[in-house]
Amino acid sequence: MDFLELMQKRYTTKYYDSSKKILQQDIDKILECVRLAPSSVNCQPWHFYVAGDEKSKAKIRDCILDFNFPRFDNCSHVIVICGKTVVNDEHFEKVLVKEEQDGRLSDPEVKKAQDKSRRYFTNLHADSEKDMAAWSGKQCYIALATILYAAASMGIDSTAVEGFDSKKADELLGLKDKGLTCHCIVCLGYRDSNDSNLILKRPKSRLNKEDILTNL
Repeated sequence: MDFLELMQKRYTTKYYDSSKKILQQDIDKILECVRLAPSSVNCQPWHFYVAGDEKSKAKIRDCILDFNFPRFDNCSHVIVICGKTVVNDEHFEKVLVKEEQDGRLSDPEVKKAQDKSRRYFTNLHADSEKDMAAWSGKQCYIALATILYAAASMGIDSTAVEGFDSKKADELLGLKDKGLTCHCIVCLGYRDSNDSNLILKRPKSRLNKEDILTNL
């Protein structure tokens, strides 16, 4: 299946079959895809929490708005996507060391320039935690798209959830003390055969190209 066909067939699942669980090897593959997701200046200002059983999911359920309970309760796995509100020297150094280990930095001058550039563009948003959270949120939505379509490529259904109390999510996971905030939650699993949002029941609808595209 090519990517366009994937886009045409993937939809937001409303009801999951609670009897069907995602294999650990498939979850691991999705998580490896998101690890490889791009971010501005390769800053990777994110952290992901994964819940794959009822006990783990219960730790964050209180932040979910009640209309999303059917999705949250019956899906197989949940990924909580968090972005940094503070990017400190420790994080900059960790990214730089990993790049060096992976062979991306050919000499000390390249290493110095890479570090300087990343710090400059990241610190454009360092005046406040609110600004940094907004910037990290943009990066996190790249990660979100990666999760949704990595899952779809494996026949796994998904729901991007913004219907939650973000302050409560931060509180439940102790995110403030970690310099993080919750941007989005993803439910993963396998659709119920009677899912109300099946494309056969409710065809996908998007604006026409001429409504959203302009050739310069």
